[in-house]
Amino acid sequence: SNDGCYTGSLGNMTRWLGEQAEALGVMVFPGFPAAEVIIGEDGAVAGVITQDMGVAADGEHKGDFQPGMEIHAKYTLFAEGARGHLTKRMKSKYDLEADCQPQVYGLGIKEIWDIDPDKHVPGRVIHTQGWPLSESESWGGGFLYHQAGNQIAIGFVTALDYRNPYVSPYQEFQRWKQHPAIREYLEGGKRVAYGARAINEGGWQSVPKLAFPGGVLIGCAAGFVNVPRIKGSHTAIKSGMLAAEAAAAAIARGEEKTALMEYDVAVRDSWIATELKLVQNAQPAVAKFGGDMGTIVAGIDMWLRYLKMPILPAFKHHRDSEMTERADLFQPIAYPKPDGVISFDRLTNVAYSYTNHAENQPVHLIVNDMELQK
Repeated sequence: SNDGCYTGSLGNMTRWLGEQAEALGVMVFPGFPAAEVIIGEDGAVAGVITQDMGVAADGEHKGDFQPGMEIHAKYTLFAEGARGHLTKRMKSKYDLEADCQPQVYGLGIKEIWDIDPDKHVPGRVIHTQGWPLSESESWGGGFLYHQAGNQIAIGFVTALDYRNPYVSPYQEFQRWKQHPAIREYLEGGKRVAYGARAINEGGWQSVPKLAFPGGVLIGCAAGFVNVPRIKGSHTAIKSGMLAAEAAAAAIARGEEKTALMEYDVAVRDSWIATELKLVQNAQPAVAKFGGDMGTIVAGIDMWLRYLKMPILPAFKHHRDSEMTERADLFQPIAYPKPDGVISFDRLTNVAYSYTNHAENQPVHLIVNDMELQK
């Protein structure tokens, strides 16, 4: 049930939180991504280095070049979201995933629409599952949230363990919007924003060791997403609170750059663990048994866990990359052309993400082995 929950703009909320933090004396560096982790001689995390600014595509320094800043800290909290590049390095360096299942992912694509006020019902939440991904024997689902100001947030998540390499999460989202139950809200409206992000779908069994010398993982960097509810902001906030409390207590004891194992214990003793354990078989059940039967199995398992009568073990995962099969075993999917009213081409939508890039800057996506792309 979504009773008692709220819908709203996470962007607006984080901007407000940033203002509150700065009022308390916290220094916020928006637009300065962390590029490297500072590792001390003792092997502990000692802070981060921000990305160099003003670098040309060929690596040469432009006239506005600024070297990255070293930011030193007694404790560093990694909150990069799913698949953060520094988090991946920390997982590898400190072997944080030695005792958990591999993380699996979904790709969430989202649009914000201004809609006809007569169709707007503040607080209404709609979740869907199955079509159109069911046609390719893939899995995922959509959401539609009625927010303030006659706006809706609409999106679609595709699990990245699909077998058919011709599946396009973006195109599946555009198809989904054409369903009569979704299209009725969009007709007469206007798309005003677009975005996308990776989502952790591994569940509780994919949560790694959370603390290591000088640092901890919080939020989606740790994988605290409730998959069937498509929610993770609440667990991210709670994990940040628990990490802050553990770090503050350690600093008060005169410690620094230690492994905050009390944070790891606090998370596993909190409602984060209770909530995620109830739904830990949701994604792997669908991956194992398919959309229809998997949903039934996952539902039964959730209720039995809620009643404290679990009969199924925690299911294991296969890495998403292990599930993709050869393209010559499938026919290309003939996706419909966008109509420019309800569905849109990808390049046009990217313009509505309001992402700013300099033309003359280094390419940040590098393919290491082009042979794998044939």
